[in-house]
Amino acid sequence: MKKGAVKTKRTLPIRWGKPSKFRIPIPRDEKQRLAALYRYDILDTPPERNFDSLVRLAAHVCNTPVGIMVLIDSDRQWFKAKTGLRLTETPREFAFCAHTIMKRGLFIVSDLCRDNRFAVNPFVASGPHYRFYAGAPLITPDNRALGTICVIDNARRTLTNRQKEDLMALSRLAMTELELRYTLIGERRGRRRIGSTQSF
Repeated sequence: MKKGAVKTKRTLPIRWGKPSKFRIPIPRDEKQRLAALYRYDILDTPPERNFDSLVRLAAHVCNTPVGIMVLIDSDRQWFKAKTGLRLTETPREFAFCAHTIMKRGLFIVSDLCRDNRFAVNPFVASGPHYRFYAGAPLITPDNRALGTICVIDNARRTLTNRQKEDLMALSRLAMTELELRYTLIGERRGRRRIGSTQSF
């Protein structure tokens, strides 16, 4: 190095692996499903007590360390409420719940490590090493699947019939809360519009 020359740091480029390993199913009504999700105006909103209570109850009923209310956006899964988890969202490619919204009933995987769809998922192969997943879809009155109420465990297991029924019931209750929230927001906006017109 010549005298007076400035030594510069060399940086290595970082490249993410191709997401082909994590191919996810896309519902046939994806366009309408996303329109329904956005209609509820709930993505990226602060925590709300009613939804937090539902996921805690789901984890308690199913005896799992993790309970989540998941909403599936176009390219991510976002967590409206959660217990036993710090993340607020993940790429959709990694979402177990992306498979749940393809159905109108429970989606259960007793051992994620032994399922070819999930064995290489980073949440299974590394990190928290999840083994068990059960999700119940959040279905709108017009039959669109917005996301799920799900529970996750680090141990291979299953659910009893009673637990399955309870998880489905909690997903219906979460949907009822979403409908109520949507109605209340609409009423508030209506009152604001009326107030603004009366001020003239």
